[in-house]
Amino acid sequence: MSESQGMSASPSQWPWSLFYVALLFSTYQIVTAAFHPVTSQVLRAGHVGFLLLLVFLCYPARGTARPFQPLAWLLGLGGMATFAYQWVFEADLIQRSGDLTTADMAIGLLLIALVFEAARRVMGIALPLICGLFLAYGLFGEYLPGDLAHRGYGLDQIVNQLSFGTEGLYGTPTYVSATYIFLFILFGAFLEQAGMIKLFTDFAMGLFGHKLGGPAKVSVFSSALMGTITGSGVANVVTTGQFTIPLMKRFGYKAGFAGGVEATASMGSQLMPPVMGAVAFIMAETINVPFVEVAKAALIPALLYFGSTFWMVHLEAKRAGLEGLPKDQCPDPWAAVKERWFLLIPLGVLIALLFSGRTPMFSGTVGLALTAIVILGSAIILKVSSFGLRMAFWIALGVLCAGFFQLGIGVVFAVIGLLVVACWFVKGGRDTLRVCVDALVEGARHAVPVGIACALVGVIIGVVSLTGVASTFAGYILAIGQDNLFLSLVLTMVTCLVLGMGIPTIPNYIITSSIAAPALLDLGVPLIVSHMFVFYFGILADLTPPVALAAFAAAPIAQEKGLKISLWAVRIAVAGFVVPFMAVYSPALMLQGDSLAATAYVTVKALFAITLWGVASIGYLQRRLDWWERLLAFTAGTSLILAMPVTDELGFALGALVLVLHVWRARRATAVVGA
Repeated sequence: MSESQGMSASPSQWPWSLFYVALLFSTYQIVTAAFHPVTSQVLRAGHVGFLLLLVFLCYPARGTARPFQPLAWLLGLGGMATFAYQWVFEADLIQRSGDLTTADMAIGLLLIALVFEAARRVMGIALPLICGLFLAYGLFGEYLPGDLAHRGYGLDQIVNQLSFGTEGLYGTPTYVSATYIFLFILFGAFLEQAGMIKLFTDFAMGLFGHKLGGPAKVSVFSSALMGTITGSGVANVVTTGQFTIPLMKRFGYKAGFAGGVEATASMGSQLMPPVMGAVAFIMAETINVPFVEVAKAALIPALLYFGSTFWMVHLEAKRAGLEGLPKDQCPDPWAAVKERWFLLIPLGVLIALLFSGRTPMFSGTVGLALTAIVILGSAIILKVSSFGLRMAFWIALGVLCAGFFQLGIGVVFAVIGLLVVACWFVKGGRDTLRVCVDALVEGARHAVPVGIACALVGVIIGVVSLTGVASTFAGYILAIGQDNLFLSLVLTMVTCLVLGMGIPTIPNYIITSSIAAPALLDLGVPLIVSHMFVFYFGILADLTPPVALAAFAAAPIAQEKGLKISLWAVRIAVAGFVVPFMAVYSPALMLQGDSLAATAYVTVKALFAITLWGVASIGYLQRRLDWWERLLAFTAGTSLILAMPVTDELGFALGALVLVLHVWRARRATAVVGA
């Protein structure tokens, strides 16, 4: 079956073989996360093996035709064979590390070839081509001229680096994918299946649906809420976008603008704490800081990103005179919360654990277990008429949460088992069990593109680590920038945006953080700020033409060309482009300073800059702006991001002048019309 025929369908409609492979994959990941029965190396190998099996069963070699099943099984089982080899011969591989046998070479080459082909099927040719260039550099780089040449490495050294150990295909990204990312994907899948999307959209509709430009504001707010559990921009587009894009079009928004709003808001989900996107976990592991530090650094930029998008939507609604829905057609937001409030329990516990310093793996395991307990338990307890029994259940759940550390994971899984048995005999309980099973299968489906990307970029990590080419590229960036921080930032931004034309955010971040982030570090940019800079523009790369993955995901829903949606998305997100630059010059924006006053000042400055850039981009505030007003607003906004003497003062003064003049002219024009 093809991806479009199978993986996009409901899990209950999948072929039985694919369904059970996906279910087994999720079960393997939960067991290894909860009980740690295998070593880290075997865990990674098993993760990649299951990914390869799923890919070859789901994605055809080309087009959308049904793949040749015997060949698909042969390739998929070949991927599982690489897992079995790592598991069975683990001790032998450790003892002869670096001295590969013929069998080792065969398995290593098979693994490399299968990962490249799987990535091509899932993501197209761009990422395999880039990784292939790095692989070619590792094999033949000794023949290059000048500083690019390395000392030379044999095929056995390259295979050993990439296929065995933890600096290649089984590197840090694969480890993070096999642990944190998979658990959080499952967590999001469970909540989605249980109705969290409806809760968020109803809540957003109730708060903003009747406001000026209500449908677009609902899109922004619901995408921000969805980002707290999914951390996937494209996934947000195809979930919340199914509801918000047609709603915006119905109330007068152009199709391109509607798609652009959804794409822009959805991509911000990767930046929105507490869960953020997969890149945030990879970043924490790469720079060896607690995940909470990454979330703290992302908090204010994320709020500014969504604030700027909300502001642009508001201005466009004023310019076009687009009203919201009638209030009586909007749901009661608090009634939506009252109906599904229990779904917020696991999310609240997850946030508390993450920000208390617990590891993402532990937090994800607890969050996932509690989600299953809440879903299964609510299917039973909501059918009980006795208020006392209902309260007893929720109190018991609270005790379970509080005593989790003493009870242990085994007791928690025993509770889940008892609830599963109880649901089997309760009316409607089997439907809830089906929801949970579907969530496990859906989680495996969502993990495929992320996991394959994480495995393949291990080629880049392995070659960079082996050859030391990152320092050479960093030297080039420094030489071109000539110790000019602003020029180096612009070059890094362009690199992120160009790479983002063909590859997802994860490999984009890994490549640029390996090559460009060290250069920024040498120029005095703090470690976490330099990595957040490339992360931020890796996200925006999914909005920029000509590829713009998020925009093209919105295209079939909006029934508009992806390029047109992309151009609108860039225009809507234009104010957000200033935030990373401001953070580099003022790290307090990412809570990296010791002074709360400095953080407050730079936040106010960023808000004012975003206000000015939004006005300049849309060309409307109280009335349509003249060309010179837009130019002055743009100049003032630019001055606020240039950390040079008197630029802040100039930006504030010029910005205040243009706003005061505009309001005065607008009121004068209104008075003339009224007279």
